[in-house]
Amino acid sequence: MAGTLYLVATPIGNLGDISRRMVETLEEVDFIAAEDTRVTVRLLNHLGIKKQQVPYHRHNTQQKGDQILERLLAGESCALVTDAGTPAVSDPGEELVALCAAHGVTVIAIPGPCALINALALSGLPTGRFTFEGFLAMNKKNRRVHLKALEVEERTMIFYEAPHKLPTTLIDLRDALGQQRRIALCRELTKLHEEVRRTTLGEAATYYTANSPKGEFVLVVEGCSPKPEEGATLEDGLERVDILCQEGTTMRDAVRQVSKELDLPRKALYDLVVSHRDTE
Repeated sequence: MAGTLYLVATPIGNLGDISRRMVETLEEVDFIAAEDTRVTVRLLNHLGIKKQQVPYHRHNTQQKGDQILERLLAGESCALVTDAGTPAVSDPGEELVALCAAHGVTVIAIPGPCALINALALSGLPTGRFTFEGFLAMNKKNRRVHLKALEVEERTMIFYEAPHKLPTTLIDLRDALGQQRRIALCRELTKLHEEVRRTTLGEAATYYTANSPKGEFVLVVEGCSPKPEEGATLEDGLERVDILCQEGTTMRDAVRQVSKELDLPRKALYDLVVSHRDTE
């Protein structure tokens, strides 16, 4: 009988985020597949766990993936971990999960810290619908194509970025999406110097061009406003308000937003929404 692959989320900074289930899983598996064994051994030493590690990273996914799969098919169990956070998200672990799924190996997620979700929750931007974009491409043409596609993205967008690349990325985002687009820059999440800077792309680009960024960043960027619908009716507005409210927006804020988006009289729309709710 085949073994099980466990996707074990590890702390992104604060060791207080270690869960009992994470520790129990690391203790019970036969071996650990780690992005960087030097990083993971420090965590294991902190927990007092001695366990065989196998390096698994973006440069050896095919070779090591086949070897890990062979051991899983033979009945062993494995914990997949990254240096920090949830494995298989913007991470080569996704290839190992796909390999296991294709061969009928059970995969179980042990939930825990995830930088993109923490940043989204802290951003102060809409959280009902979002898209994770990972790292922007280094190749200028590919980056330009990616940013062009995001010009009409209405969902909140989340990016990862290293400090030495941050100023250029902010300038590119500003030029593609506009100076006034809102952004939350979340730095060193859960660590001692955690910081959330809520501003605009224009101000962020100016600030980090003049001030050297430090630490790892998660960027949460506001989506664009929906294009006004031609000849929108109050009933169209009512439907849009209902959707926004289901996503967590307050009724008053939803009416204000929709009346602006669809060019509808705010009071008439508000009265219709209230009347509709009173009859439900």
